[in-house]
Amino acid sequence: MKKKILIIDDDNRNIFALRLTLRSKGYECLSAQSAQAGIDILAQDKNIGIILMDMMMPDMDGYQAMAVLHKNPETTHIPVIAVTAQAMVGDREKCLRAGATDYIAKPIDVDVLLEILKRYL
Repeated sequence: MKKKILIIDDDNRNIFALRLTLRSKGYECLSAQSAQAGIDILAQDKNIGIILMDMMMPDMDGYQAMAVLHKNPETTHIPVIAVTAQAMVGDREKCLRAGATDYIAKPIDVDVLLEILKRYL
């Protein structure tokens, strides 16, 4: 059974574009518009293979969400890919130090994203 991709992003347009692209490549996607909603999905669906996490969200940002995921034995093993428009020097390292498995900057290069998915799924 193929593992699902969970997209956590507060912007519907980003979710729509990612889902469309990933579905066309044969991936099954779930999405959440907040970190808490994503955490709730993870509690219910044990077939999530990877998380694409927007780092800049209101309420709980990606850094805070990764801290929650890493404290939970049921989610700590799931790779988290930091997806962010913050592509300044040091941002990648900051995301990786916070617990991200990998990092991709917006606008997303689909070929890079597919390579990352192949690596971790």
